[in-house]
Amino acid sequence: MKTGRYVLILFLILVLYLIAWPIPINPISWTPLPAPELKEKYAINDYLSSVKIIETEESFGPEDIDMDEQGRIYGGFEDGKIIRFSSKGENMEVFADTKGRPLGLDFDNSGNLIVADAKKGLLSIDKKGNIKILVTEINGVPLGFTDDVDVGPDNMIYFTDASEKFSVNNFPTSMSASRADLWEHQPYGKIIRYNPSTKKSILLLDSLYFANGIAVSNDGQFLLFNETYDFSVSKYWLKGPKSGVREKIFTNTPGFPDGISTGTNNIFWVAMFTPRNAAADALAPKPFMRKIVYRLPLFIQPAPVRHGFVLGIDSEGNVI
Repeated sequence: MKTGRYVLILFLILVLYLIAWPIPINPISWTPLPAPELKEKYAINDYLSSVKIIETEESFGPEDIDMDEQGRIYGGFEDGKIIRFSSKGENMEVFADTKGRPLGLDFDNSGNLIVADAKKGLLSIDKKGNIKILVTEINGVPLGFTDDVDVGPDNMIYFTDASEKFSVNNFPTSMSASRADLWEHQPYGKIIRYNPSTKKSILLLDSLYFANGIAVSNDGQFLLFNETYDFSVSKYWLKGPKSGVREKIFTNTPGFPDGISTGTNNIFWVAMFTPRNAAADALAPKPFMRKIVYRLPLFIQPAPVRHGFVLGIDSEGNVI
């Protein structure tokens, strides 16, 4: 009899936890388009099967890489270190330590490494590894999740603040902060331009669904950016008669768009860190259920599969 009573009490405690335990998210209802299947133009192939895997020993989580004028490779890791490799992916050494979470990387026209650090903001690191803080807030609001950065041909710096609400400084890791943004699904992302000559920042766009990768076109006329939790890629015009206009050019991506890079011949490369998740999509119109799921242990929640892939698109969003 007592055992049954204890089981009932534990059950009631569990139910109370799942429906009432305080959490930082306030989900809204939304309905994503049906996820495209990974076939035809999205069919799995072996184009990347011959790539060389660079071992990073105990370092974890390189979000972005870039190369300097000598061909050396740089990557930012979870522990705050920016690691440098030789052009062959060898001779690993610590180039700098931001004491934060370096994500996006890009070299400016003077050879400084510009870093989007989720915890520290926008940084500049000179060739000797000396760190300078460029931006920590925009219009009086602290940056919450500085995510990616790209330097235009005119040396103007464009970067994303993925989430004003879910600051990495308030979560154990950048992944846990982004997970909170995913389950809430409200537009807290921004795109910002920093002028290194005037040292002034301008907010270009806000109300974005986890503004992530950003890439300026080779001619500097426009940039493309990803909204990870909107499954979309947009174009923002920087010059010409459409200057200041945003156009959504790729909707309903087959995966979660993360980074984006400018290639040659008007091609942009979009990195998807995982395909769409059917369970997460099904929960989108059910905010109450998303609250319950958020309270569950991570091993029970819908999780990304280990299947990253890359799409090539043109400036109009057509998959090549």
